[in-house]
Amino acid sequence: MPLWVKIVICALVVELLGAGSGLVGMGDDREWYDALRDPPGTPPGWVFGPVWTVLYALIGAALALVWHRGEAGPPKRAAVTAWFVQFALNLLWTPVFFGAHRILPALAVIVALLAAIAITILLFRKVDRPASWLLVPYLCWVSYATYLNAGYLVLNR
Repeated sequence: MPLWVKIVICALVVELLGAGSGLVGMGDDREWYDALRDPPGTPPGWVFGPVWTVLYALIGAALALVWHRGEAGPPKRAAVTAWFVQFALNLLWTPVFFGAHRILPALAVIVALLAAIAITILLFRKVDRPASWLLVPYLCWVSYATYLNAGYLVLNR
């Protein structure tokens, strides 16, 4: 299968799962979130959709590169496993924070996600360097989101 087909498949699947998690996890209760005190530097709500659309495309493309270029064996298996762990944590965060209104458990999830992304980058680097670089904007955004999550916790006790 050509690389471009793998990139399209992976990006579309990641986009669909990410959007699905957002739709299911957000719930209908906007009042809860709107009532929270925002940490300094919280962007307007419209920013999140475009940012996550780009990040999900990069996350999918990174997986496609490792799938396509990486040699079969333990390094590739470890890299792909780490990718699935970080993506599962990514999909878990929205339902915990927005759906369950659980800011502290969401912070635990996002801190684990941050660590899982860093590990994935390190493991991807051993298999395909460009794939690891595609995950750096994701790491930066989740670092910022971790700050926001912690800020919501502190300001809304």
